[in-house]
Amino acid sequence: MLSKRDDLPAPSFLVKVIIIKEAFAMSQTYPYQDAFNRVLHERSMAQATFDEYNATLTDFFKYLENFNPTYQREHRVNQLQTADVQQYLAMLVDQRQIQNQTYNKILSHLNVYFKFLFSHRWTPYLPTLDLKSKPKQAARPLNFRWVDDLDDLLADRRLHVYTRLTLLLIAHGYPVQAFLRPGFTADLDTRSWSQAAQTFLTELREFITPLQASFRSSDWFLKQRASADPHLTLPGLHKYLKPDEALTGFALGPAGLYQGYLINYLRRHPQKSDREVIAALHLAPDAIDYYRRLAQRAD
Repeated sequence: MLSKRDDLPAPSFLVKVIIIKEAFAMSQTYPYQDAFNRVLHERSMAQATFDEYNATLTDFFKYLENFNPTYQREHRVNQLQTADVQQYLAMLVDQRQIQNQTYNKILSHLNVYFKFLFSHRWTPYLPTLDLKSKPKQAARPLNFRWVDDLDDLLADRRLHVYTRLTLLLIAHGYPVQAFLRPGFTADLDTRSWSQAAQTFLTELREFITPLQASFRSSDWFLKQRASADPHLTLPGLHKYLKPDEALTGFALGPAGLYQGYLINYLRRHPQKSDREVIAALHLAPDAIDYYRRLAQRAD
């Protein structure tokens, strides 16, 4: 006896082709990904560089899928022109606040990709041809003195709670990848922290308790709008930090703050051995020389 599925007619050849194409497309995150990856592998580039290319192009086409009318209509890469790439790059600058170095790297990735498509006649355009890289930005001196001003920073209510919380946690040796991780606060003991820190933590609890109740989470870095995942991401955190730089007068990027903290520690404890510093700061053994040199060159 045939089941209902057995009663169905066999799919036509055309339907089979469509199914195969759809399955193939689902395995790729941007057009011609497999072919482009073969070209990248031929260049014998580092795996990290290879991953950066794919991350850039995946993000680019995800953005087009959601916000670009040209691509949304037909999903045809051969219809993309300079204005479409400019729209994406402008979003990166305005909303994600990327630096010139990152902008140039992303533009380079897109340029290589579109040259690849053009060389295979998969697009009649080179939409990146007229786009210019941005000038290299002068490196800002690393600020290590902010740690000494922590009490004043914590008391400055002009700064967002998340900005001050970032400063507080980094000043206690926690890098951003640690304190943004869900569950971070579960084993965090703050009882020995300074009175200024305790005063700020009281303010933090007033701010965060309603969000914790809403999201049923005990974590501290939470989004302020409804979301399937309530945890704040690093790009989300930057949206709070960047505007506050006008108030602090120094860069608030978590990576730079953490480096400043490490240098501050080394300058305040010059007598400690490499072994003691590595244990106290949880540094990789091969990183200690680098940070000691930074500490020696710091103004």
